[in-house]
Amino acid sequence: MPNIKSQKDRVVQAKKEALHNKAIKSNLKTVVKKADAAISAGAADKDEKVKAAVVAIDKAAAKGVLHKNTASRKVARLAKAANRAAK
Repeated sequence: MPNIKSQKDRVVQAKKEALHNKAIKSNLKTVVKKADAAISAGAADKDEKVKAAVVAIDKAAAKGVLHKNTASRKVARLAKAANRAAK
């Protein structure tokens, strides 16, 4: 445990940020899993689920939770799977 006041504050802030990031990542995983399930099942609403997943990925990247290249890779893989299922 740090002795310096500013470092004590940073520890508290880091925990708070980690919880926030964890919540965003958890929601992101849920949305992506729903989109993957819709694609594999050939559901009628798969386009909406894929769009929701892309939006969630972009928001996570904008907030700094995901690196921009990671977000781009995830979107590309999701789009590729959706396009493959459409054929």
